[in-house]
Amino acid sequence: MNREITDKIIKAYYKVYNELWYGFFERVYENALFIELTDMGLKCEKQRSIDVFYKGVKIGNYFADIIVEDKIILELKAAEGIAEEHEFQLVNYLKATEIEVGLLLNFGKAPEFKRKIFTNNNKRIAHR
Repeated sequence: MNREITDKIIKAYYKVYNELWYGFFERVYENALFIELTDMGLKCEKQRSIDVFYKGVKIGNYFADIIVEDKIILELKAAEGIAEEHEFQLVNYLKATEIEVGLLLNFGKAPEFKRKIFTNNNKRIAHR
């Protein structure tokens, strides 16, 4: 199931990249990708707030660019290339949720993406 969704996401990513190419802000790509994914019939949510906890205490939050089918987090970049810190950022987003699959999609000079998986039975420690 996740593989089929991932394939659709990558297809939509390339469609947006080929249409818009390089040079826009991330939000432009986010909006275009959201349109493509919903046109494919996928349930998507932009800028969902995700709380981050430490020892059961909320210490912050972040906003996921797009969450697809409540199963895959998309982190979008418009950078020269994917940097190691982008990959760590996505893995940390996965750690803070029950979602196990993430795609890092870069709308740089050349299209580039990475798939990250984080499975851990200790995810999302019970909140007090």
